[in-house]
Amino acid sequence: MIGLYHPGSSLLHRIPAGAKVLVFAALTLAIALTAGGAWTLPAAGCLTAVLYLLAGLGIRPLLRQLCAARWIVLVMLVTQVIFLPVPVALTNTGRVLIVIVLAALITLTTRIPALLDATERALAPFRRFGVNPAAIGLLLALTITVIPVIGGFAAAIREAQRARGAPVRLQRFVVPLLVMSLKHSDELADALTARGIE
Repeated sequence: MIGLYHPGSSLLHRIPAGAKVLVFAALTLAIALTAGGAWTLPAAGCLTAVLYLLAGLGIRPLLRQLCAARWIVLVMLVTQVIFLPVPVALTNTGRVLIVIVLAALITLTTRIPALLDATERALAPFRRFGVNPAAIGLLLALTITVIPVIGGFAAAIREAQRARGAPVRLQRFVVPLLVMSLKHSDELADALTARGIE
């Protein structure tokens, strides 16, 4: 499962949540702006591995995050290959994979309430412009929690296909994944509406 807080006393655990989010945003921007360079993605991958080691997590949690994101990455790669050259699709997918794993590192070293509090505090000055920090904090929480849910849907679909001996075909995988994801979204929206959250 992507994320899931791991208690620890490393430097990354002690850094305030707001500072981590700012660094993450800066790294994401740097990866996005320099992804065309030949060494950008390998360097970002190495940096990500080093950060996991500095957090005292080791390589195994990093591999778990990569494994958990595999279906999201597969769908993204295949859909991009249809419209873009293969090298561009691979670069884009690698960029997104690194960002996902870096985001997971934040949730591994930071409690979710601390992340949400930091987000609401950072957005508080924008209330005068109509921004609702609490709503954005809720959106962030839902985004963090929905990634492992979709990963679970993908794993369940693949396991069901293996049990039936069905051959691996993109349409037989993507369509059920989209249907299950949309159904989950509808149920989540209904639950939020029932609690008076618009």
